[in-house]
Amino acid sequence: MAKTINPFVVTGKIAPEYFCDRVSESARLIKSITNGNNMIIISPRRMGKTGLIQFCYDKPEISKAYYTFFIDILHTSSLREFTYLLGREIYETLLPRSRKMATLFIQTIKSISGKFGFDPITQLPTFNVELGDIERPEYTLDEIFQYLAHADKPCIVAIDEFQQIAKYPENNIEALLRTHIQRLDNCHFIFAGSERHMMQEMFVSSARPFYHSADMLELKAIPAEIYVPFVVCHFKQRNRTIAESDVEKVYALFQGHTYYIQKTFNESFADTPEGDECTLETIQTAIDNMIASNDTIFREILSNIPEKQKELLYAIAKDGEAERITSSEFIKRHSLTSASSVQSAAKKLLEKDLITEINKVFSVTDRLFAMWINKLYGSRGKCF
Repeated sequence: MAKTINPFVVTGKIAPEYFCDRVSESARLIKSITNGNNMIIISPRRMGKTGLIQFCYDKPEISKAYYTFFIDILHTSSLREFTYLLGREIYETLLPRSRKMATLFIQTIKSISGKFGFDPITQLPTFNVELGDIERPEYTLDEIFQYLAHADKPCIVAIDEFQQIAKYPENNIEALLRTHIQRLDNCHFIFAGSERHMMQEMFVSSARPFYHSADMLELKAIPAEIYVPFVVCHFKQRNRTIAESDVEKVYALFQGHTYYIQKTFNESFADTPEGDECTLETIQTAIDNMIASNDTIFREILSNIPEKQKELLYAIAKDGEAERITSSEFIKRHSLTSASSVQSAAKKLLEKDLITEINKVFSVTDRLFAMWINKLYGSRGKCF
């Protein structure tokens, strides 16, 4: 008996039949890139940036005409790490697709070519370069861009969490990358980021090197009128039922946040036998499990936040969406110290991407984190 595939995918590549909407966003991204532009994608973390990029990479107009690369630099902390990741991604992506280009990579990246290993079975070099082997990252990065410039097909390079480069200790990283990128006429870039204020500053400020260098796409929540039928339909196709009103409750709870909605229904679907109905109790259990599984991570985050910042974080989490946070009403209601201390704490929390500000409305960036805070320190128990 064939195993039923869970249609609510939360990791890895998403097949087209399980990919919800993003019709206009994917069309815009493909149009921009295939017409010689670079693209900026801004959205909260886990809203679907990676899935959108991979979905577009698989489209024939991209997959047949371009070499495509994707790196996530969130965990990097230096130019050396950035260079290492980019070099490894390019080589490992090209190796199965073009031996010619893989060989050219070794010949071009002279600064580390002597560090490559060799596979006796495939008769090809292997990228077993260590991070410490990149002794002069600026030079190696220059070689990588030279290589891209001479590729036998146009290239697309997606860099996720691009705002991370602004945190590197080296000076002028933005200017260095901008200089290399603007010289390439056969390579286009997708700069994706989740820290809105940093990404906007990098690309909108006239004082920064990447000023007005790319088209901008803000990835928002998939509309409820599209997402809700998507969920109901996939339950129905697999001989299970779920009330449309219950799906709407989950959508509202997570404010359309793609990952947490998908994760909730992934687990709810797994706990609903064929022929049965997915109840609100099943959904609540799935959310409780999700909160519990993140308990250690969330406690670690709190342990590194000063008390004044915690107080404001709790206040914003309690309100859900907080306005006029320096007003006497807000400060009094949440027993905060003063407008100046709130302003200072908000600045720090924004820098850490723990809170988000849109049109002067503040919210906890991670919706599940907000729910965990309210469950631990507030009076809220059940979600529904």
